Amino acid sequence: MDANSSSNEQKAEELKLKANDAFKANKFSLAIEFYSQAIELNSSNAVYWANRAFAHTKLEEYGSAVQDASKAIEIDPRYSKGYYRRGAAYLAMGKFKEALKDFQQVKRISPNDPDATRKLKECEKAVQRIRFEEAISVGDEEKRSVADSIDYHIIEVEPQYTGPRVDGDSITLDFVKAMLDEFKKQKCIHKRYAYQIVLQTVQLLRSTPSLVDVDVPNGNHFTVCGDVHGQYFDLLNIFELNGLPSEENPYLFNGDFVDRGSFSVEVILALFAFKCLYPTGMYLARGNHESKSMNKIYGFEGEVRSKLGEAFIELFAEAFCCLPLAHVINSKVFVVHGGLFSVDGVKLSDIRAIERFREPPEEGLMCEILWSDPQPQLGRGPSKRGVGLSFGADVTKRFLQENKLDLVVRSHEVKDEGYEIEHDGKLITVFSAPNYCDQMGNKGAYIRFSAPELKPEISSFSAVPHPDVKPMAYANNFLRMFQ
Repeated sequence: MDANSSSNEQKAEELKLKANDAFKANKFSLAIEFYSQAIELNSSNAVYWANRAFAHTKLEEYGSAVQDASKAIEIDPRYSKGYYRRGAAYLAMGKFKEALKDFQQVKRISPNDPDATRKLKECEKAVQRIRFEEAISVGDEEKRSVADSIDYHIIEVEPQYTGPRVDGDSITLDFVKAMLDEFKKQKCIHKRYAYQIVLQTVQLLRSTPSLVDVDVPNGNHFTVCGDVHGQYFDLLNIFELNGLPSEENPYLFNGDFVDRGSFSVEVILALFAFKCLYPTGMYLARGNHESKSMNKIYGFEGEVRSKLGEAFIELFAEAFCCLPLAHVINSKVFVVHGGLFSVDGVKLSDIRAIERFREPPEEGLMCEILWSDPQPQLGRGPSKRGVGLSFGADVTKRFLQENKLDLVVRSHEVKDEGYEIEHDGKLITVFSAPNYCDQMGNKGAYIRFSAPELKPEISSFSAVPHPDVKPMAYANNFLRMFQ
């Protein structure tokens, strides 16, 4: 080995140690930078690739994690951690069968590793459960609407129930405030009222187009929030800082209301209740986590089962299929959860025409709206998530010009300050779950637009304390093993 490559290897090892320290401090982007520099100096070390895969997993960049872990395996086919990291990334993407193959391989390489044995068993159980569910599931066209088969009026409220009550069919502000307080004390409302909130929301959402035009009169304002992810106490803090939703103080919550945070039931009932109370004071858009496959893995399904019971799981799934996909404020600002498209020439009329009442597909406009991310380079690239795509400033600019719009606002990604302005100021990411998953240390943010200028005024805020229930407390048992 010449002196040069020996020196490179030594530098690479030093960078790996820096990366490991950054990883331990939950600075995952920085860790990726250091691992990448180490790989540039010595690309034949499988450990660097596997470690970078793990950091990508922490940032939910599962597509990149699979690529890195595959590279580690290519360098050293006997390196069990490569299969382990790739299996974990497949798992997070809901690709249980691919994950199973990788954990079987880990077990072959390390037959006496109790951790590998345990994970393999859990993975086998998950795959069996999925096969069983696929076998008994009915096609969308044969499905009866759950919402249409429930009548909340006939559900008895026992005299000993001491929580807030709704008289008749109209949800009132007093009821909603009392409900928010109950949730603060970690109590739930009666199922009758939970049904009423969700069913009335479904009725409102069904008649909503896939792309909603929002009109903000001159002199009025409108607030856009990003992902909340079951962080109920941070949601209350937004209302504390920016006022409760009302017709005069309207909000748009831009998807990913649930999953990960363990107060997702409280978040969704609060948002839905405000939707019932003020149909034009609360706008809701679908995120990639408003889907059955994500809710199965990331906690919402387990939480609903625990707090409200099995029947609500299908009901929420149906409600999520009714959520609109995009909003346009005053014909100027395009708001969408994920991002833009794999082809040029997409018009607002194409988005209006999307048949959205279904689980999100794995490709096409609806998938890209929910999953895509901006990239610093021009053009389009593969998605670091393994779903959707990455798009550059030129793609953003053309989309805005073709549709006579000024700005794209999207969510979907954690940002240190709760927001990031990219693409020559034409694209803003807003994320409203501070200290995401109790470990990222990020701020949250929301954007307030005032008509007629609609200049974005961004407010950042820090996380507030919450009861000691860990994120992912209700998640798929198997996924929790990897947290």
